[in-house]
Amino acid sequence: MSAVRHVLILGGTTEARGLADALAADPALRVTSSLAGRVTEPRRSAGQVRTGGFGGPEGLARWLREHRVDALVDATHPFADTMSFHAAEAAATARIPLLALRRPGWEAGPGDRWHTAGSLAGAAELLPVLGRRIFLTTGRMGLAAFARLTDLWFLVRSVEAPEPPKPPRMEVLLDRGPFTVEGETELLRRHRIDVLVTKDSGGRATAAKLTAAREAGVPVVVVRRPAVPEGVPVAADPSEAVAWLRSAVG
Repeated sequence: MSAVRHVLILGGTTEARGLADALAADPALRVTSSLAGRVTEPRRSAGQVRTGGFGGPEGLARWLREHRVDALVDATHPFADTMSFHAAEAAATARIPLLALRRPGWEAGPGDRWHTAGSLAGAAELLPVLGRRIFLTTGRMGLAAFARLTDLWFLVRSVEAPEPPKPPRMEVLLDRGPFTVEGETELLRRHRIDVLVTKDSGGRATAAKLTAAREAGVPVVVVRRPAVPEGVPVAADPSEAVAWLRSAVG
């Protein structure tokens, strides 16, 4: 690269931190990671870090221009679809290249008892016929979709405490991955879980629950991830993203 290039990473994920680490060591790059600020104590990334929103796609486009960003990487959570569409609109307005960094989704294997849903509301519709004690691992946001299920009991795991509206019969487990198969198996046994609900987040940090459910014969409701905005290239891991960036801004 002939000049120092500024890369903005919309982060908060393991892949975003991995990419920031890889790019921060390159003197030809200046890296800024942007965090949404929803987690009180986020894991830090290499390079510069900013926290908070931009004020919609117009605000993000303005920030890109004012800070002379040469490339934008959307490495947000696979379910942060609003931010992804804002990124696509802002990159087009600022006329800079955009990449989506997305870990591959999970795939069902032999012995899995998966039921897919297009949304949290769709997942809630499936639960009454599948079981009574639910392990809900979709995070603290979106619990309102399950609040009307007053006859079911929920074990809700999240990094921070959820806020109402939420199911009336629930226990909250504050924890952050990575998790082990042994630990997840014990959790299912101790709480007598008969259904697991998860978003198709992908990755290894929280995949142990799927193995534990398979081995215990527990059905899993998997919420499908939203699509990446049309026309945006996708990298599956930080190394692919580095290669794309060197081609895009080199």
